[in-house]
Amino acid sequence: MNKLAVQRQSRPLLLELSELFNSFPTFASLPSIAGLRPSFDNNLLRMEDETRDGVYLIRAELPGVDPIEDIEITVRDGQLTIKAERTQTDDTNGRSEFSYGSFTRTILLPIGADEDDISAVYDRGILTVSVALTEAAPAEKHVEVIETILVDEDEEDGDTQAELSTGENQEQPVG
Repeated sequence: MNKLAVQRQSRPLLLELSELFNSFPTFASLPSIAGLRPSFDNNLLRMEDETRDGVYLIRAELPGVDPIEDIEITVRDGQLTIKAERTQTDDTNGRSEFSYGSFTRTILLPIGADEDDISAVYDRGILTVSVALTEAAPAEKHVEVIETILVDEDEEDGDTQAELSTGENQEQPVG
């Protein structure tokens, strides 16, 4: 007897891991795990970056969003965060493989990034963020080391007596 093939709706493992991140906010807040989140997230914000002519460039795929209303870029403590939201229209009857919802991606800026000189341009679904680089590496700083000498209490009293005998710290007669 022939068995009919049964087609099952399978759920990818990556989707389940993404749900795990979303279910437990404490996981997403851990720095080591937060870096892995874009790899497993269903709403992945695809990016590429490069340094060219003293400028750090980040490009992100964000088709179908309104750049004025739906994109927010923030910089804090050497990290750049891009947030976007794509909403689904209610007038569709068919199937959709588009990703809807919130998209967030935070990246660490390179050393020398000038957080006050950042610009962003949205063109045909690609967001390009330009960050000026002030210098390739921070200047080397030298720190002076001061040596401290432990003094025995008995020796300290002797030093005080020596200072007094040389005329230092002696009281002047009043009158």
